Amino acid sequence: MKIAIPSATDEGLASMRSGHFGHTPFFTIVEYDDSGTITSVESVQNVDHDEAGCGGVIQYVLTLGVDGILTAGMGMRPLMGFTQNGVTVYSDTDTPNVGEVAQKFARGEVAQMSPDQACHH
Repeated sequence: MKIAIPSATDEGLASMRSGHFGHTPFFTIVEYDDSGTITSVESVQNVDHDEAGCGGVIQYVLTLGVDGILTAGMGMRPLMGFTQNGVTVYSDTDTPNVGEVAQKFARGEVAQMSPDQACHH
């Protein structure tokens, strides 16, 4: 499984998480084997939200080949865009560090985001 975690910096698992999906400066891409062990970590720069718009960020993330996104916040439009394209969105609002939330995910301690959890702005 391969997930994207919105991140404030390009420091991989040492990065702090970004509070919202669309405007994140980076995504930390974490890949897991079948036992939940992290097998690879890569930081990628996000496209400019102001230039690409929300739809552009969604399309960019879809090109990264991820199975899921683990976010602290996301609007309804991206939530539906990912869901309709077979990418599962997970939510954790308590864990500020990328590495710690990646481990929580590996242990099955992160739930799928429901539409009522989406940001409304």
